[in-house]
Amino acid sequence: MKKHFILFTFIIVALMLTACSSNETNTKADKRVKIGVMLSDTGLGDQSFSDLGLIGLEQARDELNISFDYREIKETSTYEKGLEELIAQGNDLIIGLGFSLQEALETVAPKYPDTSFVLLDSVSDVPNIYNVTFKEDEGSYLLGALAAMKTQSNVIGFIGGLDTPLIQKFEKGFTEGVKSQNPEAQVLSTYANSFGDDKLGASIAKDMIAAGADFIYPAAGFTGVGAILEAQKAGIYSFGVDSDQYYLAENSIVSSMLKQVDIAIFNTIKEFVDTGKLADKNTVLGIKENGVNLAPIRVISLSPAEQSKLEKLREDISSGSITIQ
Repeated sequence: MKKHFILFTFIIVALMLTACSSNETNTKADKRVKIGVMLSDTGLGDQSFSDLGLIGLEQARDELNISFDYREIKETSTYEKGLEELIAQGNDLIIGLGFSLQEALETVAPKYPDTSFVLLDSVSDVPNIYNVTFKEDEGSYLLGALAAMKTQSNVIGFIGGLDTPLIQKFEKGFTEGVKSQNPEAQVLSTYANSFGDDKLGASIAKDMIAAGADFIYPAAGFTGVGAILEAQKAGIYSFGVDSDQYYLAENSIVSSMLKQVDIAIFNTIKEFVDTGKLADKNTVLGIKENGVNLAPIRVISLSPAEQSKLEKLREDISSGSITIQ
């Protein structure tokens, strides 16, 4: 009888401990910060901006114990609907991944003044929208200088996605970088009016190559991928954008302008997890802030003098000695 009583007591205690452990696990899960993300129109698979955003989210999930969900416009038809769905899920922080989300965020955010929203790549005055932008012109300036040092034809191409102030920053920095090292070089600029058409990108690149371009820099998402592949096919040089795109065309891509979207996403989420809020209404990330940079230089070789010159340009931009007009 005594043995049965001891066994019964042991079972009861074990069940209580299991229940306590389960409750503790559930409590921890309930306390996890939830992040909702609305992607811009190109969505995942652009091998650039959106995919970098996902990398930052996955890092935050693994290192900060957050949970996240996202919506793509192909699923929701409109940005507003996607944002409303993410809010209805009870997400603590909502991120609009791209400048094209601005109008939708400014429509939705005022209805939820106690929810914090983040807008990447544009600036909103709505009080509960926090803006994160990058100095893309700084990284593009370095690519332009690099192209100007190595061009043989003195013809260099730039392809933009949409003709917007954001993409114009890429073009302006790139053009000023070219002119800083080679005033005689000609920069051909074309806007595709699309971030998702690789065939159009290839066609534009083909025209630029026919006009003598021996370097092409596309800031055009998946449209740019088509341009890069066409550059490799023609045996000329190209640059990647946002992420290190070298693997796309290992005989063509000299370097890439790194826009550290993944780092920006991770750091924004970390601040929110640590403090429960975001301190800065406007965060601007350039070379000095590790927001933009260059990927390793491959395919071509720089002389010691050229390498030194490129490093000096980087230092001067970081210190403010060089400003892009």
